[in-house]
Amino acid sequence: VQLVESGGGLVQPGGSLRLSCAASGFTFSLFVVNWWRQAPGKEREWVAHINNRGTFTNYADSVKGRFTIFRDNAENTVYLQMNSLKSEDTAVYYCRATRGSADYWGQGTQVTVSS
Repeated sequence: VQLVESGGGLVQPGGSLRLSCAASGFTFSLFVVNWWRQAPGKEREWVAHINNRGTFTNYADSVKGRFTIFRDNAENTVYLQMNSLKSEDTAVYYCRATRGSADYWGQGTQVTVSS
């Protein structure tokens, strides 16, 4: 079982990034996926949710209108499109796939928003 995030990096305020989370080793299309993030010295924070079919999404107030979560079950991948990035979006971003008692996390990808 593996979740591998990618797409992080350094971006200026107002810029955009697209994160990817590639899954393997389990039936990805049966799992809901959430993105979380953790900034230095802070607790891990929930960012966005998508159901297993990609028909329902939900977002933290802090990212609503700026971030979009979507998935391609044929590619076993979930994405997080991040626009209008702010310095406070700087964090390590993690994807998490869950179904019942099954709970898988990726290793995280660093996003730094700075001029």
